[in-house]
Amino acid sequence: MRRPQRRVAAKQTRLREVDEIRLLNEWIDAGKPLPRTKLLPPSKSAGPVPTAGEHPEYGACTLFDELPLSQKTKDGLRKAGFTEMSEIQRAALPHALCGRDILGAAKTGSGKTLAFVIPLIEKLYRERWGPEDGVGCIILSPTNDLAGQIFEVIKKVGQFHNFSGGVIVGKRKGIEIEKERVNSLNILVCTPGRLVQHFNETANFDCSQLQLLVLDEADQILDHGFRNQVDAIISQIPKVRQTLLFSATQTKSVKDLARVSLRDPEYISVHEEARTATPDTLEQYAMIVPLEQKLNMLWSFIKRHLNSKTIVFLSSVKQVKFVYEIFKKLRPGIPLKCMHGRMKHVVQQAIVADFNEATSVLFSTDITSRGLDIKNVDWVVQVDCPENIDNYIHRVGRTARYNKKGKSLIFLCPEEEAMLEKLKATESKIPIHIRKPKAEQLEQISQSIASVLVKFPNLQELGKRAFVTYLKAVYLQKDKKVFNLSRFSAEQFAAYAASLGLPVTPKIRFISHKKNVSKKDMEDIDMKQMKSSLEHEVTITPKINIDLTLCDGDDDILYPKKPTADANMDDRLDDVLHPKESATDTNVTGLERPFKKKKLKINVNRPSGTRVKYDDEGNAIPPLASVAEEVSLEPVVHKDKISQRYAEMLREMRKHDKEDKLEHKKTLREKKLQKKMKLKRKRQEDTGAGSEEDSGSESDRGQDTANKGKKRYFNSDDEDNDAAKDGDVLAQQEALALKLLSNMHS
Repeated sequence: MRRPQRRVAAKQTRLREVDEIRLLNEWIDAGKPLPRTKLLPPSKSAGPVPTAGEHPEYGACTLFDELPLSQKTKDGLRKAGFTEMSEIQRAALPHALCGRDILGAAKTGSGKTLAFVIPLIEKLYRERWGPEDGVGCIILSPTNDLAGQIFEVIKKVGQFHNFSGGVIVGKRKGIEIEKERVNSLNILVCTPGRLVQHFNETANFDCSQLQLLVLDEADQILDHGFRNQVDAIISQIPKVRQTLLFSATQTKSVKDLARVSLRDPEYISVHEEARTATPDTLEQYAMIVPLEQKLNMLWSFIKRHLNSKTIVFLSSVKQVKFVYEIFKKLRPGIPLKCMHGRMKHVVQQAIVADFNEATSVLFSTDITSRGLDIKNVDWVVQVDCPENIDNYIHRVGRTARYNKKGKSLIFLCPEEEAMLEKLKATESKIPIHIRKPKAEQLEQISQSIASVLVKFPNLQELGKRAFVTYLKAVYLQKDKKVFNLSRFSAEQFAAYAASLGLPVTPKIRFISHKKNVSKKDMEDIDMKQMKSSLEHEVTITPKINIDLTLCDGDDDILYPKKPTADANMDDRLDDVLHPKESATDTNVTGLERPFKKKKLKINVNRPSGTRVKYDDEGNAIPPLASVAEEVSLEPVVHKDKISQRYAEMLREMRKHDKEDKLEHKKTLREKKLQKKMKLKRKRQEDTGAGSEEDSGSESDRGQDTANKGKKRYFNSDDEDNDAAKDGDVLAQQEALALKLLSNMHS
């Protein structure tokens, strides 16, 4: 009786879902907001769930329960702790539930993920999507960690639904399992490269029924790095679909929007008229720090903020590895972690989970700057200058999330003050303050780093790579008003290498590549000097004596000071020290005056000489004749000699083969002979033992009978001897018989 009851219950559930979907569709159609409607003021009363015939307005609601959502989605939101909507959710959800395309922009940490997770779940629920329907929604993320974070939110909100979903990130490990299951997934969260890989390699991978496409951090996905991949994805999915684009720094380029086939999108920017482009609870500070003093400044900052959770941004993977390993050896008194794009996705997830739980310092590249939700980050320190204003906004957005307080600090070289001007510009909407730290309390760690490199030689090579990758990152930046290596002198490069503990300044090979030098950067340089300098490597030889002995402050490094609980920003900034001014000459640059060897002056106007050759008799040989003499008339390849050589090799091979076969036959013959001799000796031993016993006993007769049934083996060489022996035995038996007969008659 259980099976019919289950069938009845399942049928009733389906009928309830059908009625709920019909009511939701009527409610959405009746109360949908007008196009281009801005964020309405919040409604004061929250109406109950409407019944048949009631369709209240939901464009100005503030709670999730007031939206036309399914009961399963509301239960998932309530269990996950989501009750009240943020500004971007209030503005985007009414339009997204109606099926309109959305182009959403909001500050970091404002809840953009829920703004597209709820519409995609409701879209598939109202369409009664199932595993047999295939892929119904694709969410593209620029990084693996952000994709995993989005999928966790989907699991929380849709935990009472029956949709199937998966995350496709990382490398090719496990791709065979993905190919088997990807067609049965309803919600697909992935990076653009992995999705293109399945389009190219997975048989029968079909997205023709796709209902919704989401691009999180859309400005980065539509950038040059993902352009070809996004174009390949758009060509494989249907044009009739709903598309949602969200980011903290949204693009308005007509070309980019046309590439993703947006249909009359709703541009929602809840913070467009805001006073700042960053969270209001974020305090932002900038310091002018010379290049060679950045590590000293970072070490001093960490030592005085041991109770703060800090993210430190560096420009390259090698820098992250080097600074992490050096600071770990110096022991600042707080746990250290590092994270970069070369790590596996599982390792990155473990690092983020550990960083969420405990107070520590995380050294990272820009992989953590986009969308990653890390709890209770106190400080964001940017040791290297960001690429642009958008990158700066995403970096500082790792703190001050969800109306919590946070602070950020950026180190800028004097040659990068143009970025400070851009940050302070009115259109940037970034309230940043300049602080001058004190110089007398700055902790110098260059000598300590040099000592560590002596103890650990493998870190010295890593330090060289960190030096080169940083300069190359600056060299390859597009904004030459901010990033220009020609502003740095050779002495500054040498001082920076010394601050990394390197005894010798590494060679900067990439500067000598002519193809990497843009025309705009070379306008002020003489073209003749540029051509001559590009033929040689630019080498910088420092003239700085480095003492590799430890400084007097080792006790402060090995045994860090006790942290002081100071809540005032001004007091903490007073403890951060101003580096000493460099005594180098900034007027002489390394690129304008490269070091090169002196060349001998050659008279350009002298006639060019020719080389004359003479034969044995002293006569001059014309150039063509000399060439003709050098060329041999005989053919280079002699077919007769080659065939003769092959014939000799074949004869030798056959001779050796014959010898090997004879040797093998001889070995087999010897083994066979030894086996026969062994059997013969055993047979002789059995025969000698039988002659000594009584021939009339029953046991002997039984043994003789048993021996008769066995096979007998004879040696072909001893057949004549065996026949003679048999004749002697027969003669003896006849003599014995005659003797017995004579005895009987007598």
